[in-house]
Amino acid sequence: MTLKASKSTWRADKLSSLGSSIFQEVAGWKNEAAAAGKDIIDLGIGSPDWGPAIEIRRALSESVLKEDGYSYPSSEGGLAFRRKASDWMRHRFGVEIDPETELLTLMGSQDGLAHLALAVCNPGDTAIVPDPGYPIYSGALAIAGVTPWLLPLKAENGFLPDLEAIPEDVLERASFILLNFPGNPVSVRADEAFFGELIELARKWNLLVVHDLAYSEMGFDGYRPISILQVPGARETAVEFHSFSKSFNMAGCRIGFLAGNRDAVGALRTLKGNIDYGVFEPVQEAAIAALDQAMGPDAGEGVGPLYERRRDAFIGALRDEDWDVPKPAATMFVWAPLPGGAAAAGIDSRRFARELLLETGVAVIPGDAFGAEGRGFVRIALVQDAERLAEAARRIGRFLRAKGLAE
Repeated sequence: MTLKASKSTWRADKLSSLGSSIFQEVAGWKNEAAAAGKDIIDLGIGSPDWGPAIEIRRALSESVLKEDGYSYPSSEGGLAFRRKASDWMRHRFGVEIDPETELLTLMGSQDGLAHLALAVCNPGDTAIVPDPGYPIYSGALAIAGVTPWLLPLKAENGFLPDLEAIPEDVLERASFILLNFPGNPVSVRADEAFFGELIELARKWNLLVVHDLAYSEMGFDGYRPISILQVPGARETAVEFHSFSKSFNMAGCRIGFLAGNRDAVGALRTLKGNIDYGVFEPVQEAAIAALDQAMGPDAGEGVGPLYERRRDAFIGALRDEDWDVPKPAATMFVWAPLPGGAAAAGIDSRRFARELLLETGVAVIPGDAFGAEGRGFVRIALVQDAERLAEAARRIGRFLRAKGLAE
C-alpha cells in the first residue's frame, strides 16, 4: 500500500489567492498601536457607524417575536421581499424586473459576488475584473478556478476602464466582465453612454456584464448613481448586485439581491439552493420596511448627504493640513494619492499606512490591498463623525510635517 505524502497543514492552496492579507495586517497594527496607548480612529473598514432608521429596527424587532418566523426560509428569498425589491427597482431606476425569475435574494451582495463565478463559469474560464478592485472580485475567481484578467483603472483616464484596450483574445475567452460604478475603492461615475458601450461590447463578444451597485444611494453634488439595467436591452446580457449594507445602514443584517438576466440569476439560484437556506425572515421584513420607507412620501434625504457633508469637511481639513486630496464623486471612501514627496522618501502605501497608524492612531488601508494599480494610494473610509474626522485630519497633518511630506 502506498501512503499519501504527509501534509504540514490542512489548507487548500487556493486560499492564498482569496485576497490581500493586508486587512489582517492592519488589524494587527491597530492592536499594536492600541497596546502602545494610541487612541484609534478607524478609517479602514467601510462599516457604517450609524444604525438603520427606527422604522426598520421596529419592523425587525416585531418580526423576531413571531413564533412562525424561525423555520427554514426559502433559499431564493420570500416572494414578498422579491416583489418589494422589484418595486424599488422600478421606483428608483425605472427598470422592470420580474421578481420570480430575474431577482434573487442574497445574504449581502458579497455572498453573491463570492459565488457567482461558481455558478456561471467552468474551471479554467477567464473573467475580466478591475484593478484596483474590491478583493472578493478576484478572490471569488480563485475559489471557482477561474483565471482573472485585470482591467487597469488609471488616474490619467479618470479611473474609467479603457474598454477598447481589452485584447480581442481576452474578450473571446472571457465569461464575464465585472465593474462597479460608483466603485470601491475608486468612486468613479459612469453615465448611460458608457454603460451603453459596455453592453454593446458584451453583445458582440457574448459576455455577461456583472455590475456591483452597492453604493447606489451615495452620490454627491447632485449625482445619483444609475443602474446598468436602465440601458435598453441590458437584461439580455447583464446582472446587477444591490446591497442594504451601505444604503440603509444594515451591514450586520446581511441582505442584498441580484437582478437582471434570468439565466445568470437562475444559475446562482440553483447553486445557492444547494448551499444555504437563505436570509432569516425577520431580516427580510426589515429590508421590506427599508424599501417602503425609501419609496414613501417621508423618505427623507437618505444616507448620501451625510457622507457628502463628511467628505467636504474631511477633504477641507486635509487641505488645511497641506494634503490636497481629490473629492470622491460618491461612496463612503476617499481614494487618496500619497503626498508628492512620499516616493522620493521611499515611502510606499503600506509603509505610509503602517507608520500613520502606529504614530498617530489613524487607520487607513494601503491601496495595494486592492491590486497592483492601487500602489501609491490609500483608501480612507468616512465612517466616523465630523469631530473624529477633524481630529484624524489634524493627526495626519502632524504626521506629514514630521515626515517632511507636507505639500
